[in-house]
Amino acid sequence: MVGAAVARDADESALFLHFASASNVDDTLLEQIDADIVRLATDYVWTPVSEVFQDISRLRRTVFALLRGRQYPYQTAHLYLAAGRLCGLATHVALDCGRYAAAATHSRTVWRCAESAGDNGLRAWTKSVQSLIAYWRQDYAQAADLATAGLPYADGGTIAARLLSLEARAAAALGDGTRALRAVETAKEARNACAATSDLPGVFTFPEAKQWAYAGTALLTTGGRAQVHRALDASSRAIAMYESAPRQDRSFGDLQAARLDLATAHLVNGDIDGVSDALTPVLDVEPGRRTASISKRLRTLSARLAEPAYEHSPLVLSLRDDVRAACARPTLANSPEPAT
Repeated sequence: MVGAAVARDADESALFLHFASASNVDDTLLEQIDADIVRLATDYVWTPVSEVFQDISRLRRTVFALLRGRQYPYQTAHLYLAAGRLCGLATHVALDCGRYAAAATHSRTVWRCAESAGDNGLRAWTKSVQSLIAYWRQDYAQAADLATAGLPYADGGTIAARLLSLEARAAAALGDGTRALRAVETAKEARNACAATSDLPGVFTFPEAKQWAYAGTALLTTGGRAQVHRALDASSRAIAMYESAPRQDRSFGDLQAARLDLATAHLVNGDIDGVSDALTPVLDVEPGRRTASISKRLRTLSARLAEPAYEHSPLVLSLRDDVRAACARPTLANSPEPAT
């Protein structure tokens, strides 16, 4: 039923754009494009990538085709902003499939569109997604630098909290615990300082649950008994907030990430039952919905479970086998080429 509804909305939008794009750009057409971007950005958070990436590609091609035509300057700026946001969605598709070079290429197009539109919000968001790409490429120094490079453009909404949270994760991975903890606290201040947000929904906003998930990763990576205890609390908060959120705000990937961080924190504390409870929902997920980042987290946890300290624990050995089996199954990275 969900897939049918998404397809019906997309078909109706495509029909409108087919007739509208044959004429000059007008404000009604721009409104339709904006509405479609909001729909796609929202759907991306909780629906399978396979159900949205074709619509992202189709609308992106339409917008770039319109830019080759003639319109008023304000309409051109509007179209560049729309094109940038659609390229941002394409960046996420490539990133979730583990195609980091393609994601980086898409992100550079986002930046050029942001420059053409003169939009600081999109500039800041571009730096955040570029930081994310660098992080999953394990270039943590660049990830931290890109996050801080976006802060001068953060002129409203939740983007400052996002950038600081990305800096915290990257700094922790670099082994700079002081910087990581400072960024976690500064991100909280940025969250408290932002008033009613004008962010676009879905992947373009940074909900509090996601911030707790990022904090959990940063604190867990920083290590030490006190920070692991804080990581347990942060990941648990993220899970509780996502589970109680409306379905369209329940980020599928971030929920799995928080559960894996929670499982790892329990493992560090020697709470094997806690590991099992946190891990079970992740292992039950349909393999084709696992993103590249979740697969990487699973492999990292698998390596931890194989450490000599746990070789005499039947429960750990069973969990290790389950995680290895999950890692061996096909994932989202095996999907058809996305958002070209």
